[in-house]
Amino acid sequence: MRVMLADDSVLFREGIARVLRDAGLEVMGQAGDVAGLMELVGAAPPDAVVVDIRMPPTHTTEGLDAAARLREEYPQVGVLVLSAHVEPAYALELVETGAHGAGYLLKDRITDVEELVEAVRRVGAGGLVIDPGVVAQLVGRARAHSPLDDLSEREREVLTVMAEGRSNQAICQRLFLSPKTVEAYVRSVFTKLGLHQGADDNRRVLAVLAFLRG
Repeated sequence: MRVMLADDSVLFREGIARVLRDAGLEVMGQAGDVAGLMELVGAAPPDAVVVDIRMPPTHTTEGLDAAARLREEYPQVGVLVLSAHVEPAYALELVETGAHGAGYLLKDRITDVEELVEAVRRVGAGGLVIDPGVVAQLVGRARAHSPLDDLSEREREVLTVMAEGRSNQAICQRLFLSPKTVEAYVRSVFTKLGLHQGADDNRRVLAVLAFLRG
């Protein structure tokens, strides 16, 4: 898989590049700002881009703006946005602008090398990635008479993992449950929340996130 990186910190970029190369990914190029990133992508579009949410010149939402441009100009390129803080609104904005190949991950999470590499691979393959911290904040948000109150503790655990963009198989591995048990929990969660159970992982994640943000 071919990857490009964008962050104004050279040391941070080099650290991610080394991790990805060690995992067998090809790091095609690095940039310190959005202009440099777009130039690189325009010359040779990669499978995935990893971009910091805050970069020069304003250090606000340059990464999100870059993701939007890439979605419009290079829809085949997956984008993983890294953030130093849990910002659910930004995460939801990112994944809802495209039903595939998008992700939002906290920078603290990249200390887990396997987590970072898996996230890059998933967005590069067209999947969705939502940081567990964002999902936990949405699931735990207090709302009056929420259908979430009807979920059992185990169903909440399944919902949390599902909303991160994980497949049923990944839920099995995370929660140490059998495939049939996970399928039963997923059906129960969707029934209690009144959501349509989409055929693919991306659609069901979007459905869950749409419910959680409501």
